[in-house]
Amino acid sequence: MPAPHGSFTYTPSERLPIEVLVFRVDPAHVDEFLEVDYEVWTLGEALLPGFDRIPFRSKEVWLDDSRPGEITLTFVWESLEEWKRVGDAAIQTALQAEFDRRFLHTVELISAPHEESDQGIHRVSRFERID
Repeated sequence: MPAPHGSFTYTPSERLPIEVLVFRVDPAHVDEFLEVDYEVWTLGEALLPGFDRIPFRSKEVWLDDSRPGEITLTFVWESLEEWKRVGDAAIQTALQAEFDRRFLHTVELISAPHEESDQGIHRVSRFERID
């Protein structure tokens, strides 16, 4: 196989837990959802008191133009222990209350594949272009 063009990194042999959440909102409210999600959930979980670093490696947001209003969030967690620590009921309840206070529209969780697999989805390798 020919070598790829350009610079890249390849990281094999990872075992990082993945969380996937798929939501549906009215397409007219997607931008507002994304803003409130970032301000409440992303920053709220990233900057939790008592954590010495952000407990997840990355969070991505995916939109599917063929399904307006469908929003997929994917987290790559530092470890299952960190994910469970952030999943503490008091933390989640407080963040959900803040999200509900700020986003006044209907949100439907339509899929959570990580729950269907008992948190068994993992990233095992990564190939990335370096710009």
